[in-house]
Amino acid sequence: MAQYPTSFDKEGLLKCARGELFGEGNAQLPAPPMLMMDRITEISEDGGAHGKGHVLAEFDITPDLWFFDCHFPGNPIMPGCLGLDGLWQLTGFNLGWRGWQGRGYALGVGEVKLTGMVRPDRKMLTYKIDFTKAIQTRRLTMGVADGIVEADGEVIYQVKDMKVALSES
Repeated sequence: MAQYPTSFDKEGLLKCARGELFGEGNAQLPAPPMLMMDRITEISEDGGAHGKGHVLAEFDITPDLWFFDCHFPGNPIMPGCLGLDGLWQLTGFNLGWRGWQGRGYALGVGEVKLTGMVRPDRKMLTYKIDFTKAIQTRRLTMGVADGIVEADGEVIYQVKDMKVALSES
């Protein structure tokens, strides 16, 4: 069992962004405005659809978010890559939360489906991540997960085989 709480508010996420949560040189979230969530409501190392860990998180959408002004002026839409980045951020966070050492980095994703958009009138994104593998050996620390992003309860992004690793170098 991890030594950390199973939910985090914004201040807890900012603590991680500052490198204060998991220790120097370990998994770290980006700072705002690239931090793509406001809270983690659940996290585990043995829950989820496959019993290998999960994360549930939320991101409050407000019309004044930075990307709405620059992504298609006059037709504001959140870039889909930011939703994908949020999924990667949370996958790496889960690895650090497990107590595993090293800095996180995205390795790739097997499949991405974008079926909806995030416009300024949306209220909240919900991230749902289910790990299919969590591997820690002498040479490799990696998580493989599937993820969903919902906007106000509507599934808008789906990913399969998202990969994040931790490296001590």
